Amino acid sequence: MRRVVIPLLRQDTAQVDFGVRRFRLRPGPARGILQAAAQAFLCGFHAALRARALPELAAEVERLPAERRGFAYEGAGMACGLLDLLTASRGRRFAALLAGPAARYPHLAQVGAGWAYARLGLRPRDGIPGASPPECWLAWDGYGFHQGFFHPDRVIGRQYVERGLNPDERAIRDQGLGRALWFHECADPDGIALRIAEFPAGRRADLWSGAGLAATYAGGATPHELRHLAALAGEHRPDLAQGAAFACKAHHIAGAVPAHTAEAAPVLTGTGVEQAADWTDRSLAALGPAATGTGHYQRWRAGIRAQYAALGHRGDR
Repeated sequence: MRRVVIPLLRQDTAQVDFGVRRFRLRPGPARGILQAAAQAFLCGFHAALRARALPELAAEVERLPAERRGFAYEGAGMACGLLDLLTASRGRRFAALLAGPAARYPHLAQVGAGWAYARLGLRPRDGIPGASPPECWLAWDGYGFHQGFFHPDRVIGRQYVERGLNPDERAIRDQGLGRALWFHECADPDGIALRIAEFPAGRRADLWSGAGLAATYAGGATPHELRHLAALAGEHRPDLAQGAAFACKAHHIAGAVPAHTAEAAPVLTGTGVEQAADWTDRSLAALGPAATGTGHYQRWRAGIRAQYAALGHRGDR
């Protein structure tokens, strides 16, 4: 079965070219930085398809620059998720990935699993096997990114939302869509702000959260552009900061914080990477062991915004 499935899953690397995707093109290094992130995703995706054992996958990912390995494990999460869903293996591959080589990249792997559900037209309603709530609901973030990246005319241009999502699922999904906007607009703050302003007011906070996450994790913007992005966020500065804090935590737990994340953290969160990452831990711990649903994920995010607000920033909610 695996030999039949894998050739059907392989992806054309040209699909991450911004020109092919008809994303915004602009001068400067942003396009190269973001396309390299997308290429690392496909590297991890194909490595997971090829690997007969997890050490083979890890060896291939470790050859990438440290700051791109998270994207590779996101791709590996998608591949393992697809194989599990298509072969009815009850999450065996993804659980092994999360417990093994992706242990330092749990957030990225879980986001990647969400891509698998989106690709198959499914919903990650029951969470991801092997992942613990509320972090497992990051799958909805990956679901939203996939929809925005591969269906931008409908999902970004026409602001389409899939039917049947409850408010919490849609909010997390829109955080992922906000990340996709960072790629779609090639890290251009004005482009991001204009796109978000086109969406209904009730969806903008989650989109700004995703933009902050992508700006901090993937990079592509100069310090001046990050300051401009923060100013454009206006009343949604706390949401931008919450997304940035998620990115700080993801890089911090991996043990390698790239320069662009260290630069973005004080601009978008008002503090350094370590403290912003600690916000995510404190907010999660405050939920207690009974935090299991998508509503708890939303409370996790709200707790991070509250810690940002405690610094006394204007525009806090």
